[in-house]
Amino acid sequence: MATSSKAKKRTVRLASGRKRARQDVKLNAHNSSLRSKFRTVIKNVQKAVAAGDGAKAADLFKTAQQTIDSIADKGLFHKNKAARHKSRLAAKVKALAAPAAAA
Repeated sequence: MATSSKAKKRTVRLASGRKRARQDVKLNAHNSSLRSKFRTVIKNVQKAVAAGDGAKAADLFKTAQQTIDSIADKGLFHKNKAARHKSRLAAKVKALAAPAAAA
């Protein structure tokens, strides 16, 4: 018999459990939207870097930093993860600006 993670949902009997289940639905939706926003701001910076648009990439990176920090402050993921993503994006933006300054 194969068991899957979405096998069978059990109904909660206690009132506190039912309330927790209702709250979890709302919380899950909120966290999903924040996680999506996080991914979107990172992709926007990466697209600008790939296009070679240094000014746009720097501007998008500035707003991405604020978004990433605010989401990390809410506890959606660890602060080190936020720092890692910001560091990698900063390196890409800086590398894009460096050849332009040298030329």
